Amino acid sequence: MFVDAKPNRAHVALARLEKAGFLSAVVTQNVDGLHQMAGSVNVLELHGSNYRQYCMSCGGRYSLDYIFDSKNCVGVVPKCRECGGVVRPDVVLYEEQLDEKVVRSAILAISAADCLIVGGTSLVVYPAAGFLRYFKGRKVVVINKDKTSYDGYADLVIRESIGTVFSGVIEQLNL
Repeated sequence: MFVDAKPNRAHVALARLEKAGFLSAVVTQNVDGLHQMAGSVNVLELHGSNYRQYCMSCGGRYSLDYIFDSKNCVGVVPKCRECGGVVRPDVVLYEEQLDEKVVRSAILAISAADCLIVGGTSLVVYPAAGFLRYFKGRKVVVINKDKTSYDGYADLVIRESIGTVFSGVIEQLNL
């Protein structure tokens, strides 16, 4: 975890696009909370967030600060102040199921979009990579420095940093 990480140009640009009404949702596999730090509101975190913690026994909710406060830990494991259960990050670990509500929301957002922008991903992690099949809109744009297996389906492929591309979009739209 990099608690000092800050949103980059892409995060900030996406937040501005959402605020201006050009973007309805951000679907992300990242667990770093940087989209929200940049100001995005409708963020669908497929793999959860390091900034949310919960007790595996009673479901109690905790902040990230609770985890870093050593008085809440037995050894290195944070414990629930209510029941003593293990407190863990609200993230999807290897072989765990994605949150069905978040998956449904992501699929609804993708299927309702007129234009789907897929950026900064290799599109090899499933099931997220397969969500593109739900898109029924008009245009698909892939922004990634490297080739993806979906490039052939895209109406536009841009081989550039997503931060550079979206900074240019923000500038052109005068946002």
